[in-house]
Amino acid sequence: MLCPADAALRDVFIPSYTEKLLAADWIGGSFIAGETGGYMRQVSVSETDAGQRFDKYLHKILTQAPKGFLYKMLRKKNITLNGKKAAGSERLCSGDQIQMFLSEETLDKFSAPLPAETARQNLEQEPDIIYENDQVLLLNKPSGVLSQKSCPEDYSLSEWVRDYLCRGGKAAGFSPGVCNRLDRNTSGIVAAGKSVRAQQELSSMFQKRQLGKYYLCPVQGILKQQEHLQGYLQKSDSQNKVFIWEDGEAGDVGRDQRDYVETAYRPLGDNGSLTLLEVQLITGKTHQIRAHLAQMGHPVAGDRKYGIPGHMGDAPWQRGLRHQMLHAWKLEFPECTGLLEELSGRSYYAELPGHLRSFLQREHLEECMP
Repeated sequence: MLCPADAALRDVFIPSYTEKLLAADWIGGSFIAGETGGYMRQVSVSETDAGQRFDKYLHKILTQAPKGFLYKMLRKKNITLNGKKAAGSERLCSGDQIQMFLSEETLDKFSAPLPAETARQNLEQEPDIIYENDQVLLLNKPSGVLSQKSCPEDYSLSEWVRDYLCRGGKAAGFSPGVCNRLDRNTSGIVAAGKSVRAQQELSSMFQKRQLGKYYLCPVQGILKQQEHLQGYLQKSDSQNKVFIWEDGEAGDVGRDQRDYVETAYRPLGDNGSLTLLEVQLITGKTHQIRAHLAQMGHPVAGDRKYGIPGHMGDAPWQRGLRHQMLHAWKLEFPECTGLLEELSGRSYYAELPGHLRSFLQREHLEECMP
């Protein structure tokens, strides 16, 4: 039955509970028309997609559909959950059945192309998989790769994760993404959830600082003692940088825009000009390690944004460095239960990228590696 009064719904079938609903099947991504000439798409919610709000899940299936359209279809029972009227706020469970009584034209119009049908972009260097199970993906991000896109045309690690999971049939209706972000030119461990609940739990662990996050970096100058640094980080949008203030510095100007930060480091060895550090990122703010070390007068080797003015490029060890030599090399998990139980109490390591390993060899710092 058509609804001619509403132009936006001209190609939408309105189910009537006093009439026989159309008999249609959806097989392998194609629709088979029922005897009434209409279409019905039924989607079974997988364990991967469980836990999402129904309306958000619908928007991931019908990506081009306005929210108002989806809520109207819910009110009119054109879209139902387990055969019943739904509001959209319901939390989905594994095995839930979603029925969409929409015409083929409407489904084509509002649906994104299937991943297999889209031209997939490739990163210049694909990430190595450090660990993977049914719930979690740990990756070694190459330098030069964005963790998340900064403009619509970018292809970041988040898009790579999405495509990787889609190729394995693991992300229907679920928009996976990375749970921790590294700067474009920082390499190392990035975590992603393979289900809604796993992603939520991982993100929560990062936010609550329950994970041990350790980095390796050579810095300018000589450091002999381990330190635990504290301060306040403030962003400068005009300079695209952050600044670290000690408590009480610079009066009260902009104080409400500062975030408390903690960084700890342990010197592993030096060559007389550079020191190799293991840095623990206790809080996790933009450019925190780079800015905190630079504020001490020991910027990360190759860091032209936070390096000491007038010294970058002068020292012999700066030859050939195009960006900061910073690598997220270890991720420690606390005791975990439930979905993340397999990770409980374990540590995962990301191999050094070739350019950093070569630099450490050249500067006779590789023997300082832990």
